Amino acid sequence: MVMPFAEDVIGRPGFLHGGAIAGLLEFAAFTTLRRQIDDDGVAMKPITVTVDYMRGGTDSDTFATAAVERLGARIANVEAFAWQKDRSTPIASARLNFLLDRGGQ
Repeated sequence: MVMPFAEDVIGRPGFLHGGAIAGLLEFAAFTTLRRQIDDDGVAMKPITVTVDYMRGGTDSDTFATAAVERLGARIANVEAFAWQKDRSTPIASARLNFLLDRGGQ
């Protein structure tokens, strides 16, 4: 997943806004979990979102990926990472816990 650099994601001069990075991580986690569940009838509600900022994001495209670490009947744990030029040098990571509402199943 990629977030192209644009003026509207700048925080302080020369750096990405932390909220834009957090949003990208949350979106990567959400879409990864949705693909793994593969059931539109399951509502996914974020319980906790913890973001660790490792270094400032600069004026270039930002990439993100996520992996489902645990998928239970009611709770899912997902981890996400964001980087820019080098995947081995992340700018942020996130751990997200989702409540899975299967509609009484």
